[in-house]
Amino acid sequence: MMMPFLPLSPRYRLDDELPWLEGIDPSRHYWISVNGDATLKVAIPGLVIFSLAQFKDTILSFRALKPGEHLVLNRTAEACTIYCISQNCYAIAAEVLGAPVWHLFDQETLESLLMTGHPDWQCSPKDVDLGRKMLMRSWQQSVAA
Repeated sequence: MMMPFLPLSPRYRLDDELPWLEGIDPSRHYWISVNGDATLKVAIPGLVIFSLAQFKDTILSFRALKPGEHLVLNRTAEACTIYCISQNCYAIAAEVLGAPVWHLFDQETLESLLMTGHPDWQCSPKDVDLGRKMLMRSWQQSVAA
């Protein structure tokens, strides 16, 4: 008897035993240890908002997502898309070691990350170094003229 295909993927939660969130840099990139592996880190672009009205609209749009819908967070140089997979399951696509990956989050966790998009939010002093890492990464990339 063949078993039905059932893909499993870890989901990041605020109460995870493994620490997966390294921090949030001043430019609102979410630095994540993939599956809690401290040697495998990615920086996911987060919510950047400049007005309280825009912040409120974005949070309400996120809360209104239904399965199959998505929300695009536009940024100056890049965008981040949040996909609603099912009730209380959201995905953000990224690339890890050259492979496409979907990072899964529950609603509470992703909403907590989005709250850092508030215009008055300030990152912790230790997370300023994460912003420096992002800048160093950009200097290591080649640019076509």
